[in-house]
Amino acid sequence: MSTGPLPTDIAGLQHFSFVNGDVQLHAIAAGPNDGPVVLLLHGFPEFWYGWRKQIGTLAAAGFRVVVPDQRGYNTSSKPRGVASYRLQHLVSDVLAIIEQLGRRDVYLAGHDWGAIVAWALAARHPEKVARLVILNVPHPAVMFRFLLTHPTQFARSWYTFFFQVPRLPEWLFSAWNFRAGVRSLVATSRPGTFSPADLLQYRSAWAQPGALRAMINWYRALMRDPRSFRVGQVEVPTRILWGKKDAFLHPSLASMSERKCTRSEVIWFEGATHWLHLEEADAVNSALVEFFSGPEK
Repeated sequence: MSTGPLPTDIAGLQHFSFVNGDVQLHAIAAGPNDGPVVLLLHGFPEFWYGWRKQIGTLAAAGFRVVVPDQRGYNTSSKPRGVASYRLQHLVSDVLAIIEQLGRRDVYLAGHDWGAIVAWALAARHPEKVARLVILNVPHPAVMFRFLLTHPTQFARSWYTFFFQVPRLPEWLFSAWNFRAGVRSLVATSRPGTFSPADLLQYRSAWAQPGALRAMINWYRALMRDPRSFRVGQVEVPTRILWGKKDAFLHPSLASMSERKCTRSEVIWFEGATHWLHLEEADAVNSALVEFFSGPEK
């Protein structure tokens, strides 16, 4: 376990490492050791720091909060080859974390790509998930059908197809001190969501050797393996939080995803974008604490 400094003022944060085969996953944790575990999965192009506004509140509510850098991100392992980033491997990483925590199941929340992993884990291994919260990403099967039938969503998802090009996306993302990477955050969020200090942390994570290629390989692996979209019905209690001003995803995807769940609800955030957990942190935190404090499944 490392004892290096952490880029946040949240009290009591700790470094941890989890292992899945040859992959080592860096994570931070906070809250009481014997508390119910909340596992938070970040998306692209973030890392654990994307949940900085949720960790302290959840820990203060008595939860043991664990937030990994998923494979390819920040200081976690970056295995070679696109196939290493297939959805089955991403889910396997989370299963390994749950096992090494010694817990029967966890409360799980995912945003962006982290939500795709969370959808798949909850559908395929419901015994491992007590409750599921999804932030602004549709159920994978819903997304696949919607892409094929709605040209407007195809246009919004243009970057997914651009990322299939070898090497060029990595160069453009990193050029001029990660100008495109910064723009992907700042231009799609409300003003002030990402401070200059925050952006320094993101640049540092993106500059880790091999990180950009690994991060973009998540998209390449998904498009090369359409079976990844074959995620079934979700049986565990599910809450979907959705910012209606998302520049990447149509709001109707939230309601369509609700139909892929046996027990679910959608909470709308009218003025929020894709980055609702940072823009509406108090409301998102309340929704997480209230839902995860509910009766057992």
